[in-house]
Amino acid sequence: MAELIFEASRILSIVAFLFYGWLCLASDHMIPEFERYGLAKFRKLTGALELMGAVGLLVSYALQPLVAISAGGISLLMILAVNTRVRIHDPLLQILPALLLGALNAYIFLYAIYWAAT
Repeated sequence: MAELIFEASRILSIVAFLFYGWLCLASDHMIPEFERYGLAKFRKLTGALELMGAVGLLVSYALQPLVAISAGGISLLMILAVNTRVRIHDPLLQILPALLLGALNAYIFLYAIYWAAT
């Protein structure tokens, strides 16, 4: 059962960050969002990091060590996202996606570390 939850989490994260990464890079909708965060100059970097994390999780099916590296990087990115949204006083409902995706990737990271150790 734990393996199933891990795999479902990894697939969900891949899909979410392919979508959000692409949105950051290609969508005009994200420009005012990043301006609101006070981070307009980091929009493309954020999108690239999200895409790299998703691709890393995808490639981790062939190269196992990429699971922990990719999920750890995404977790860090989501910690920064939550911090940004708290800093600009977003309501909990707007903070929740970053919080949940961060927790999901922290789970993937911890499971991969445990799994690699056994």
